[in-house]
Amino acid sequence: MLHTDIPTTHQVDRLINSRNPHSVSLSVPTDPTPNGDAERIDLKNMISEAAGQSVAAGATSREWQPLRDQLDGLYEDDEFWRHQARTTAVFASPTEFIVHRLPNRSGRFVAVGDRYYVKPLLRSVTFPQMAYILELSVGAARVLEVFPESAVQDVTPPDMPSDAASATGVPTISTRSHHGRLHGSDGQKVRIRQYAGQVERSLRPLLGTGDVPLILAATEPIGSIYRSMNTYPHLAPDGIDGNSETTADHDLAQAGRVILDGVYAAQLAELHSLFDRRVVQRRAVNDLPEVARCATLGMVDTLLVDIDSAVRGRIGETD
Repeated sequence: MLHTDIPTTHQVDRLINSRNPHSVSLSVPTDPTPNGDAERIDLKNMISEAAGQSVAAGATSREWQPLRDQLDGLYEDDEFWRHQARTTAVFASPTEFIVHRLPNRSGRFVAVGDRYYVKPLLRSVTFPQMAYILELSVGAARVLEVFPESAVQDVTPPDMPSDAASATGVPTISTRSHHGRLHGSDGQKVRIRQYAGQVERSLRPLLGTGDVPLILAATEPIGSIYRSMNTYPHLAPDGIDGNSETTADHDLAQAGRVILDGVYAAQLAELHSLFDRRVVQRRAVNDLPEVARCATLGMVDTLLVDIDSAVRGRIGETD
């Protein structure tokens, strides 16, 4: 199981805006194993590397010691290292200490400067590889939470109806006998719509105002009926076809990850198309010094970066 502390956009903004001449950023590749001994050894080596960079940049022993104490404290935290994801990102200065466990694999990195190196966070924030799968059929309704490279979790809200019949108060929705004014195929569709509405309402607290994609695993006609009633803006356009009741959770998760890749690919394609249009309009640049100038002047709306590339340099805060 992955134990993650994915930062919010607000937390990333805070890190980006933080300034301290002795800011240390560490990206430690990790593995969700029981002990994390190898990762701790790597962290200890990275602490030594950070100390060397700090001294080379002019830090005194008195300035470095608070940082050393915080980093050593993380190294000694047995409970923390027993619960890992794919990357541990550490941001430390004499005045703050922030750690995030990320579901994505980032490269090993040590940086010391006047600001934090936040790029390891961007993949997790932009493409966290997480999704909800709504398994919906006449006979069942469940919600699974999918993580990258780990087992799925059942996160079905407690008030979600278990099936269409119990949700609508009838023995079975397939009966052709009269039940009040509803009967036959028309009555069946009405009950399915009532059921789908209850499912949609029970999902709202779980989904909230987040942007985690929701993937629908349903057969027809219930799939189309649910989509017509859905109010969550991040419902994936493609769904998992077939009878989800007979599909193992692992297989549902694998199918969901394929759809999730398609969601991310569509987002990237839309960004590339927008960039091409903005180039024609002279509203897009790809020269790094020019990008830095635009960023300093507050002119950047969207920034596309190569997460696996690092360019060292300096940027003036005002010019």
